[in-house]
Amino acid sequence: MAKDYYNVLGVSKSASQDEIKRAFRKLAHELHPDKGGDPKKFKEVNEAYQVLSDAEKRKQYDQYGTTFENAQAQGGMGGFEGFRDFTGFTEGMGVNFEDLGDLFGGMFGGGGGRRATRSRARKGRDIQADLKIIFQDSVFGVEKEIELWKTVACDRCHGKGAEPGSSVKTCTTCRGQGQVRQQQRTFLGTVETVVACDVCGGQGERFETVCSKCRGGGVAKELRKMRVKVPAGIADGQTIRLMGEGEAGERGGQAGDLYLTVRVAADARFERDGDDVHSEAGVSFSQAALGATIDVETVDGVVALKIPAGTQSAQEFRLKGKGVTHLKSGGRGDHLVHVQVKTPKEVNRRQRDLLEQLQKEGI
Repeated sequence: MAKDYYNVLGVSKSASQDEIKRAFRKLAHELHPDKGGDPKKFKEVNEAYQVLSDAEKRKQYDQYGTTFENAQAQGGMGGFEGFRDFTGFTEGMGVNFEDLGDLFGGMFGGGGGRRATRSRARKGRDIQADLKIIFQDSVFGVEKEIELWKTVACDRCHGKGAEPGSSVKTCTTCRGQGQVRQQQRTFLGTVETVVACDVCGGQGERFETVCSKCRGGGVAKELRKMRVKVPAGIADGQTIRLMGEGEAGERGGQAGDLYLTVRVAADARFERDGDDVHSEAGVSFSQAALGATIDVETVDGVVALKIPAGTQSAQEFRLKGKGVTHLKSGGRGDHLVHVQVKTPKEVNRRQRDLLEQLQKEGI
């Protein structure tokens, strides 16, 4: 009896190629033998997809209908035969092993059949932490002391994982190779993979007595203090990478890196824009009209700023070289002062009389 490939995939005869592909992926994941699925149904799904994903084969299938299998026998089309060559399964249908994710991962050891490599030492993990600094420190740089709980090389076995004085023996399971061969039956036949030895952890050797402190791992969790130099000009959200300051590697492996994300506290007086600093300064009406010299706060301290006569509210004045240190060049940006003319909310009788006289003068 002819098979209804559309029914096998659970799609309509008018389904697009994308819909067919999605249906196949979903069923392939559900029916994969390594995931406890039905091998027979899994093969049917693959067969259906092999036909319906190919425009020419799908056209012939739609044309022959229930006599499709007879057409195959007469050489009208290749049908599922092409799938017996595993290369044909992935060519021309827009799917590869990466697209299927972990569908075939268990079958091929997660590496497409590649040999597992022997590794006697494992690199430590990278770690991330936040480093909080004040605005001033981001301008000029600072050295900070931080504390971190992290894995470090065990001080009892010096990262080797063996109790001091313990003898080392070759692993009898993998015979010192650190890896073993495994055979797995799949719908394609028997597949051989090479995996790390689970007895020695891929080390190829075993200690007569493991370290009593780290239990053979070669690492231990400890609170560590360190001093970090924060460069001048660093901005909020930027990251400092400290190589080798992450988690310690097992059995003497290379340590990971430490990534510190800088968090700059806001300062009510200043606002940063690139390498420039902005701030506001209030002046009275008379100072703005007649001119004056006022004190302005900067990251370098208080400086005198000359306000010329006729200054308008929101007018901007630039203090050269009083901004943020440039992270690379070492030069500095500018400080821009935005003047705000203050209008008094209350005035006494004499001030009112004076203002009324100025009003009569058109000022």
